[in-house]
Amino acid sequence: MDRLSPAAGSPAAASAVSRAASASASASASVELVVSGRRLVTPRGVRPGHLLIRGGRITAVADTDTAPAGAERIDAGDHYVLPGLIDSHVHFRTPGLTYKEDWEHGSRAAVRGGVTTVMDMPNTVPPTLTAEAVLAKRALVAGRSLVDHRFHIGLDPDRPELLADLDPAVATSAKIFMAGHHTAPTVVREPAQLEKAFAAAAEGGVQLVLHAEDDGLFALLDAWWGEPGSYLEYEARRPRTGGIVAVAKIIELVRRYGTRAHILHLSSAEEADLVCAARAAGLPVTFEVTGHHLSFTDEDTRRLGARTRLSPSIRGRGDQDRLWRAVWAGQATTVGSDHAPHTVAEKTRTPAQSPPGLPGVQELAVAVWTGMRRRRPQEDPDTAIARLAHHLSAAPAALFRLPGKGRLEPGADADLVLFAPDEPWMFSAHDVESKCGWSAYEGWTFTGRVERTLRAGRTVWNRADGSFGRYDGRPLGATGTDDAAAAAGQEV
Repeated sequence: MDRLSPAAGSPAAASAVSRAASASASASASVELVVSGRRLVTPRGVRPGHLLIRGGRITAVADTDTAPAGAERIDAGDHYVLPGLIDSHVHFRTPGLTYKEDWEHGSRAAVRGGVTTVMDMPNTVPPTLTAEAVLAKRALVAGRSLVDHRFHIGLDPDRPELLADLDPAVATSAKIFMAGHHTAPTVVREPAQLEKAFAAAAEGGVQLVLHAEDDGLFALLDAWWGEPGSYLEYEARRPRTGGIVAVAKIIELVRRYGTRAHILHLSSAEEADLVCAARAAGLPVTFEVTGHHLSFTDEDTRRLGARTRLSPSIRGRGDQDRLWRAVWAGQATTVGSDHAPHTVAEKTRTPAQSPPGLPGVQELAVAVWTGMRRRRPQEDPDTAIARLAHHLSAAPAALFRLPGKGRLEPGADADLVLFAPDEPWMFSAHDVESKCGWSAYEGWTFTGRVERTLRAGRTVWNRADGSFGRYDGRPLGATGTDDAAAAAGQEV
């Protein structure tokens, strides 16, 4: 017996039981919302139960509903109840590019897709390269967001040393573009700049997120071949070698400095193998795959043209198969959307002038879930949904240190998604919430649908009546929300 525990039947034990019962009764009495269902997706597996919610947080994951009669109740029935999804890779285009996306539209697309937290990229106009620019963007977004949010700061190639002193209350991660495109004004082309950035990030404890393609290699190929003249040759003119060379450089710098590096939108089998080998060697390098690379192949780009023009480009069936294996095996850490809208007018320019990127935050979860069910229809749905929750909730919350996010457990934020896993439906332009007004997934028949999204215990999307909630999403600093340990309650 633990010497610090009171003996059973002793006055101390009776007092402890009394205090616990009193605390439980008090917690139950103050519950404001109960979400009940037969398929709660918790860290301990899919289970029936009741989420007791107070002050925007989960106070208990309970077997019985002990809340007072006056508490609001939501019955999820047979729908899965997921933790709010996290998209750590969006471009909501504020400031300077709001003619093609803004936070009102982008966050509507997010919550309609079950995403309650986003991390926004810095390639805006002007680019978000300083603490002052981050704070200015935060002010612009205030009162316009349905989702909680954090910003990746951009690396200034001329001042990489700034990362050593980055205030974590401003940003904890920094984006590096190793290759240029239409909306990437700050490309790190010089090896010395890249090395200084890795050294400074290691000193400041900053998580690097990288567009890992080698700009010099593409410039060399373009000087020989010329830029792609049609989408029939687009993937071949932006080949996998650009990513392989860049990933090899990153791994060497991680080995040298110990910097935490997360490679975005990894596109080829060889890159996945390199990062997996580096991870096996104990290096802190991880990677993201996108819903787009899991959904489309280069055959789609030859057919659809600019609709699926990405940077890095969408590759062949074998690469797509390897990325899916990375998801199933847990080798990929996060699955992101790289939500990057452009107007129809921009996307119908010539291949050399049309910017890469497509919207995807709304489509992300249902596209990945549909791929999971079609590729492995025999897999237990509870196993599949737990994997989806891992890659789209728990893993990004852990990687980017977002306390309170990504898990259905006591003390966590009450960010929830009610998901109908078996419902077939066709996605159309009418469904698009992004300001750009189009989607590469138009005409797709998806399996699974977001029925309701809650952030901090309040509904921000309800399919039943097509309504959205309050635009009061919060900026997340170094500790995300307030210390989750301060929230009362425990699993019962």
